[in-house]
Amino acid sequence: MKTDLLGISIDSLTMEETINRIQKAIEENARIRQVSINAGKLVLMVKNKELYNSVISSDIISADGQSIVWASRFLGKHLPGRVAGCDLMQELVKLAYENKYKCYFFGAREGVIRKVVDQYNSLYSPDIIAGYRNGYFDKNEEPLIAKQIADSGAQLLFVALNSPAKENFLAENGEVLKKINFTMGVGGTFDIIAGITKRAPRWMQKIGMEWFYRFLQEPRRMWKRYLVGNSKFIFLIIKEKLKRRNV
Repeated sequence: MKTDLLGISIDSLTMEETINRIQKAIEENARIRQVSINAGKLVLMVKNKELYNSVISSDIISADGQSIVWASRFLGKHLPGRVAGCDLMQELVKLAYENKYKCYFFGAREGVIRKVVDQYNSLYSPDIIAGYRNGYFDKNEEPLIAKQIADSGAQLLFVALNSPAKENFLAENGEVLKKINFTMGVGGTFDIIAGITKRAPRWMQKIGMEWFYRFLQEPRRMWKRYLVGNSKFIFLIIKEKLKRRNV
């Protein structure tokens, strides 16, 4: 089932259902491109057509932010809950270890990506690592990078670039990456795994204030994304509510 939110069809899946669908795709050698949606990304999609097209062409669109879940219910729709990208990635890495899948990690700074790989080597096994690469490259290098990833033998690819770079990379190189069963963008998750940034306490995540905790850590860099972006998101949701009342 899918839930429409401002013209975006979001999959009404729990975390468990999402993982089950991904595992089934790997077992059947099928392919899934997943994308996570939060308030900021949805606002960005309104004015960025390339990002919009990259997102809606994905196989699974998940509600990453609690604000997306609340907005859907405010508009009379239903999403069972958020499927946070950070949590999904960690569950899938664990799944890889349990089922002898291989993962490729792409993005972030060199020091960060090395810490991520070292962390998973220690927690699980080097056997789950198909390869890794930092996220600093020129646009003309993309085809070669995509081919290297495709030839790595990975079943799962995690891309830690900013939006819209990660969504567009996966969409534009979809044909080359078709040998990878599952691909997803994970934003700043590598920084969290590497211990560079801290994730909000669970209680803040549950009340939808994870963004505010992130803002407090880097206010100069994050103020526009969260304060301005969230305000625009609220405006769009209220506007949609009023439009539906007048229909």
